[in-house]
Amino acid sequence: MPELLLPLLGFALATSATPGPNTVMVTASGANFGLRRSLPHMLGIVVGFPAMVLAIGLGLGQVFRAEPLLHEGLKWVGAAYLAWLAWRIARSGPARSGERRGRPLTFLEAAAFQWVNPKAWMMAVGAVAAYTSVGGAVWAEVGLIAGAFMLVGVPCVLAWTLFGVGLGRLLQERPRLLRGFNWSMAALLLLSLVPVLA
Repeated sequence: MPELLLPLLGFALATSATPGPNTVMVTASGANFGLRRSLPHMLGIVVGFPAMVLAIGLGLGQVFRAEPLLHEGLKWVGAAYLAWLAWRIARSGPARSGERRGRPLTFLEAAAFQWVNPKAWMMAVGAVAAYTSVGGAVWAEVGLIAGAFMLVGVPCVLAWTLFGVGLGRLLQERPRLLRGFNWSMAALLLLSLVPVLA
């Protein structure tokens, strides 16, 4: 397994740093709520995705292979949840006087979101399939994969959130532009569903 560590880290970096539902959502969260209020959302991703990798690598993937209807149902629940999150993002914006502003996802919401995130499923299943061996030390191999994603996830999620914070600073004084940004982020989140539902 040590010879696979660098390729595994490369895979984790490439899949974690590229746009997807998580990156769209933390960018929007950073723009609308700032870094400090987005921290629980960020930590939910950084912990939730490796936990999903562990569960899939240690046997949950077999359950979905045996019961394809369960997987299909999860796909549609995930699509509905993503659409609802896109609506929340589209409707967020600067608070007017006396108006309560929305809130970012909590740690548990962000961690649970991994289970309905289509990109997360592709990443987790792909990593477990590619970086475990038949007859190998499954716990160690899956633990290493989860650890690699946690290690790489921290700077990737932080970078996307800080990108959103920077955009938010530019857009906070321009409510129309912030609204346009939020609608664009919502549209990108909905577009991420196309490959899954097609």
